[in-house]
Amino acid sequence: MTLADLIPTLRPTLAARLEPGLWPVTTAATCDGAVSIGGCDLADLAARRGTPLQVLDVADVRDRCRSYRQALPEAEIAYAGKALLTPAVARLVAAEGFSVDTCSAGEVRITARAGVRGDRILLHGNVKTDADLAAAVEAQVGRIVIDSRGEIVRVAEHARGVQDVLIRVIPDVEAHTLRGLTTGTLRQQFGLPFDEAAIAVKEIGLHPQLRLVGLHCHLGSQVTSTAPYVEAVHRVMAFAAAQDIALGTLDMGGGHAVSWDGAAHDGPTTLDPAVLARDLRRALRGACARHRLPEPRLVIEPGRAIVARAGVTVYRVWAVKHVGDTTFVAVDGGMSDNPRPALYGAHYPVRRIGRPVRVPLSPMTVVGRHCEATDRIAEDVPLPSDIAVGDLLAVPCTGAYTRSMASTYNAVEPVPMLAVGGGAALPVRVRATPAGRGR
Repeated sequence: MTLADLIPTLRPTLAARLEPGLWPVTTAATCDGAVSIGGCDLADLAARRGTPLQVLDVADVRDRCRSYRQALPEAEIAYAGKALLTPAVARLVAAEGFSVDTCSAGEVRITARAGVRGDRILLHGNVKTDADLAAAVEAQVGRIVIDSRGEIVRVAEHARGVQDVLIRVIPDVEAHTLRGLTTGTLRQQFGLPFDEAAIAVKEIGLHPQLRLVGLHCHLGSQVTSTAPYVEAVHRVMAFAAAQDIALGTLDMGGGHAVSWDGAAHDGPTTLDPAVLARDLRRALRGACARHRLPEPRLVIEPGRAIVARAGVTVYRVWAVKHVGDTTFVAVDGGMSDNPRPALYGAHYPVRRIGRPVRVPLSPMTVVGRHCEATDRIAEDVPLPSDIAVGDLLAVPCTGAYTRSMASTYNAVEPVPMLAVGGGAALPVRVRATPAGRGR
């Protein structure tokens, strides 16, 4: 028997345990099932705004930006927009002193229209169309990352004045992450191997419209250790020394792991910005001393690490069925708003909100509404055995690569997102109109 059972009037005021490290910093939960973020009750938001609904904690985004800035005050930190990019998010990270890393004309325009200066925008991508380059020129993007030798002429043709460029190299370093998230080896399509990059250095020198200011590499996503980054620093700086390149910038990309299931023994652990900063700083200093090179400015590109834990998705239960030994709980969203479980096997905790838990928990599988057997939000997660149609489920750590990878599969409307803070909730993205057009 708990204190809440002995004194029922205390139940709403008693704090309930949350999965450690997975919820936004302002999250509060009580024993009556209420969960609030940014001073906003999630069940109340769902009642007023409908479900599915994504909530983004502004304070959490700021907190994580500041943890990176504190760890690396001397570095440039470029937010990886592909994780989650809206004008509001671009303004938020820019206000914290971040640059923004973009990968398309659309991302460039969103960032520029948010008021981010061109010299704080980078353009990446292994395919840069004429539209992408035209948008970069219009926004006066400060740096373009060359991903293939064929891009050199095209970037030069689009340039107005002198365009600063970096070359993305392949350090051939194994990041020890999922195969689909590995981007720093010779078995994938991004960047140039060192022999091709050496030719690219010479070819860039033939174009007075281009100025080579640095090298770039990216090892992958959900990288849990600093060791691959350290190895990559030494390999890239050795290449720079062999080519006699005086680097102004060394961009080490991002991919810093964020644990999504809270089980360090069973999934990725979070990569601490302070530890990453310490090891990158040591590696760069040592490599430059060894090769007698001036130390370039370090650039890193966290995306998921900034917004993943700031986001929570709320669903409503529409069906509960028992099939053999499995209880399926079906909700009104799924792979259209979060494809990561189907793509990567990502694991998420799930919590019922809006009413207290007074019965034992049982393992259940939360599935989406779409016509795919892989549309499973979470498998074998503990949920109250009295789960019922109409209940609300909250899924934390869904701020990254959900909205940005979302689809309209089965013609399902995009999920609205609310930025919350100080008891207020403001739209980041609103639900579509009946005609199917976003407002």
